[in-house]
Amino acid sequence: MGEYIGLDVSLKETAVSIRREGKRVWRGKCASDPQLLAALIRKHAGEVVRVVFETGPLSIWFFHALSAEGLPAICIDARHAKAALDMAANKTDANDADGLAHLAEVGFYKEVRVKSFDSMLARTLVAARTRLVRIGTELSNQIRGLMKTFGLVVPPASGSKFERQVEALLAGNADLGRIIRPLLEAWHAVRLRAAELGRKLLADARRSDACQLLMSIPGVGVVTATSFITAIEDPTNFKRSRSVGAWVGLTTRRYQSGEIDYDGHISRRGDSHLRGLLYEAATVLLVRSRSECDLRKWGLQLRERLGFKRAAVAVARKLAVIMHTMLVTGEPFQETRASA
Repeated sequence: MGEYIGLDVSLKETAVSIRREGKRVWRGKCASDPQLLAALIRKHAGEVVRVVFETGPLSIWFFHALSAEGLPAICIDARHAKAALDMAANKTDANDADGLAHLAEVGFYKEVRVKSFDSMLARTLVAARTRLVRIGTELSNQIRGLMKTFGLVVPPASGSKFERQVEALLAGNADLGRIIRPLLEAWHAVRLRAAELGRKLLADARRSDACQLLMSIPGVGVVTATSFITAIEDPTNFKRSRSVGAWVGLTTRRYQSGEIDYDGHISRRGDSHLRGLLYEAATVLLVRSRSECDLRKWGLQLRERLGFKRAAVAVARKLAVIMHTMLVTGEPFQETRASA
């Protein structure tokens, strides 16, 4: 019989529990460093079968680092682990590690697919650019709000035009200018950095055949295509394209017990950022696109019957299925389906 190990990972220390033949044989703490943990595990466990830890901020680093050390690392869904860990009388890191080791031993867990560092690098690029764009929007709104207090209303504009209008309004108010101009300079710097990341994102997408393929869909741009590919990684991770919609959280919940059986709102599980991008792409397809593809026609028909929001969610779910199918087959988007 080998050893089963549970790790309760935190930022500074990690609680470790080792079980063998149904009993705990050792537990303790170690600094949250995969190399130190690997050395500790080898010292106290001769035949490691599983090393289990929950999803969290450090889970990707721990998984790849422990795997590189030759340990059978397994990352499990924190939501599934919580139900078992809550049965302990006292909530402590040591008890959580014991619970995770017990789950590893009995095999009662749901393993999570851990993304590669390359995928996370692309996702970090998208997240950094998105954050800078939001900061720029917040700064411009702050500038508008502060200037309204003094009767200076900035007309609707963006980019360099917004900057010129603010400077024109501040020309006769030196005291206010000393307050607003630092904000304006910060807004300008943030826009420059966001543009730099945007150019890098576009350059990477142009070198990716998969991104170019997905961008043939009306409403799907660089950010959505890149985010979808880095989230899916290998299309063979999903046996059926229909499973992608549920994985992103765009399928309805169901509650059934005895005589009660009803469907609720969408589950909103999985990647919230990707789900929002798919909803945004569906909105663009329904509202702004001039394409006459079958997907848009179907969405507009749903909008007439169910309303815009439900129709957009349905189109977003359909987009997820279509995009996965395109990655599997390598075929471009077909605006109209061939009639039999």
